[in-house]
Amino acid sequence: MKRIVTLCGVGVGTSGILKVNAERVLERLGIDASVTATDVDNVQKDAEDAQVILTSPELVSRIGQTFADIVEIDNYFDLSEIERKLDEALG
Repeated sequence: MKRIVTLCGVGVGTSGILKVNAERVLERLGIDASVTATDVDNVQKDAEDAQVILTSPELVSRIGQTFADIVEIDNYFDLSEIERKLDEALG
């Protein structure tokens, strides 16, 4: 099973929204994946075995070293954008 981490500053608001929308998109794509929401202080631990980190462009520089693909999402409510970028990252 693939692992995806959604990231925001505090790990509650926007990462939660992105988590729910990523799960919707993954279902539409037929991809079995676990999605976890986290914050910048815990991203290294939470994304240790993740294939993808979804976040805003502003937070990319705060992620640090990772083996996961970092996918920048501009609009957390745009399911088409999330679908296109997740399909590309996981395909």
